[in-house]
Amino acid sequence: MAEYKFIKWFEDLRKTDVPLVGGKGANLGEMTSAGIPVPPGFCVTAEAYKYFVENVKVEDGRSLQEWIMEVIAGTNVDDSKQLQENTAKIREKIISMEMPGEIGKEIEEAYKTLSERFNKDAVFVAVRSSATAEDLPEASFAGQQETYLDVYGVDDVIEKVKKCWASLWTARATFYRAKQGFDHSKVYLSAVVQKMVNSETSGVMFTANPVTNDRNEIMINAAWGLGEAVVSGSVSPDEYIVEKGTWKIKEKYIAKKEVMVVRNPETGKGTVYVKVADFLGPEWVEKQALTEEQIVEVARVGAKIEEHYGWPQDIEWAYDKDDGKLYIVQSRPITTLKEEVKTEEAEMTEEMKVLLKGLGASPGIGAGKVVIIFEADEIDKVKEGDILVTTMTNPDMVPAMKRASAIVTDEGGRTCHAAIVSRELGIPAVVGTKEATKVLKDGMLVTVDGTKGVVFEGIVKKLVEKEKEEEAKAKVIGGGAPLLTATEIKVNVSMPEIAERAAATGADGVGLLRAEHMILGIGQHPIKYIRDGKEEELIEKLMEGIRTVAEAFYPRRVWYRTLDAPTDEFRNLPGGEEEPEEANPMLGWRGIRRGLDQKEL
Repeated sequence: MAEYKFIKWFEDLRKTDVPLVGGKGANLGEMTSAGIPVPPGFCVTAEAYKYFVENVKVEDGRSLQEWIMEVIAGTNVDDSKQLQENTAKIREKIISMEMPGEIGKEIEEAYKTLSERFNKDAVFVAVRSSATAEDLPEASFAGQQETYLDVYGVDDVIEKVKKCWASLWTARATFYRAKQGFDHSKVYLSAVVQKMVNSETSGVMFTANPVTNDRNEIMINAAWGLGEAVVSGSVSPDEYIVEKGTWKIKEKYIAKKEVMVVRNPETGKGTVYVKVADFLGPEWVEKQALTEEQIVEVARVGAKIEEHYGWPQDIEWAYDKDDGKLYIVQSRPITTLKEEVKTEEAEMTEEMKVLLKGLGASPGIGAGKVVIIFEADEIDKVKEGDILVTTMTNPDMVPAMKRASAIVTDEGGRTCHAAIVSRELGIPAVVGTKEATKVLKDGMLVTVDGTKGVVFEGIVKKLVEKEKEEEAKAKVIGGGAPLLTATEIKVNVSMPEIAERAAATGADGVGLLRAEHMILGIGQHPIKYIRDGKEEELIEKLMEGIRTVAEAFYPRRVWYRTLDAPTDEFRNLPGGEEEPEEANPMLGWRGIRRGLDQKEL
């Protein structure tokens, strides 16, 4: 590898190199040296920035550094308009100047070498700023930690490096340094250039089981495409549980992966959501995202990272399409883990037979007899204390939901109708199990853990008794003097009929009253009301719902949100046949976008 004056490869860096390549660069070097497979790359060092500002000349022959210092000397940082104008002028000047040949040549050579590692003429990279001043607090760089993604080609890389350098001179960072008495001439910046991972498969891993607190288990979530889909929760990922040391795969949950995030195939930059069935093929929707060998490889790397940092980690990982290798994108400590290796509850869980797993949508424990219904006209089958099991709830099922001790659904996520209504009713719920209506049978006795998203066989007395103890404690706490908080604590309300109960909690008001759930409760698509000439009837029903909530909370404030209608839920209403089919209704035609199109709403 060529000798460089202004470039440092990750493998040549350690955590002590902060003055040279900043915090980001030093940490990437530390992980690389520890044998952790981070995406490869290099740092354009702080020396490069220093050389740039000291050797590039402005129009009158002075160095760029001298010109910058003169502009700063003539800037009153308390005059925000002048500060904004002058710092913008500095940033524009830095970006407009030509990169010195010595630095440009090294960046070109390093970028070419990086691309050749992947047998390509050029690769997509991320370019990030990395603060280097070890004796200055991070706030002295506040607001300018720039990141540029999908950078392609050497000219683009050089341009983005200059933009990173320019970001040292934001108004906010300049103001802070001035107020703290820091010398502007001694603040430098490094730029990190790192291969972008074009993920074939990606996900998140926890090196201790976050559900049971078991540190002997690693939980891996995996889905197709870029990791954005898993991290944001827009796709239900596969879930694998691996035992540390033996590397035995103890559990596998293969999800129905409907959507994925990919690099925009038309522009080559940015990302788009696509349907898995269209992009990869229908058979990929329920195909296991990782092979057995990959599951073990991911788990082993996770254990290695945990050992290096000395604490269980929450890790983002990806397999790159370009070389098929596993890369670690990010690692941070799990902050919610308890100190003990296993809680009594975790040991208890091992003794119980798990029938189903899904998303814990409404916390608590519910136990009883399974009653499966598919249509609203079956709700009379559900008696007090039963476990309501269905494909997905709808507003017509609310009376039965109120009688149930827990709710389990095949479909849905944490923001679906079943989840929201269950939380408001205070009933445990597990959603998105995929097969509750197939696995469970009418009359079965089960225990539902709405916190962890698990359905157990039989009545688990220990869990039920523990839940009663927790409820008793809550009543004691709630029965005392009103709790005083520095901030207002508000509740979310979807159903007017639970307004009085919500108001009785002592909440300071309603933070969110959803229009769409009131309309779902009315039971007919609003467009049908309008087309049938019954607009006033719809308005009256909405007013009645809002009035009920407002009266229950008076004089406390109620925040009402105008219609944010999800196409998948409104399609099921009478008159909703024209609702479009969307790959991801969470990000689809709803809210203001729909309001602009359907002004009558």
